[in-house]
Amino acid sequence: GEQTMRKSRFTEEQIVGILQEYAAGAKVSELCRKHGMSDATLYKWKAKYGGMTVSELRRLKDLEAENAELKRLLADAMLDNAGLKGLLAKNS
Repeated sequence: GEQTMRKSRFTEEQIVGILQEYAAGAKVSELCRKHGMSDATLYKWKAKYGGMTVSELRRLKDLEAENAELKRLLADAMLDNAGLKGLLAKNS
């Protein structure tokens, strides 16, 4: 179902916020209790997002979205191109 798609109940903004609390000196055990997560989860996030700010994360997401859009446009162009080549080959 839908739950398997999302690895986390938390948005990336929330994750960064929690990591910023941790960076500001909050105890792991307190954060885990407060947000209802395991310390393993916190350490996993720290490895992945450590030191990132919310604005940096947004910029990364924007870049990923732009990249996906460019890839899609490129794929479309290549398909069009391949389709035209196929037509030309048939007619020659």
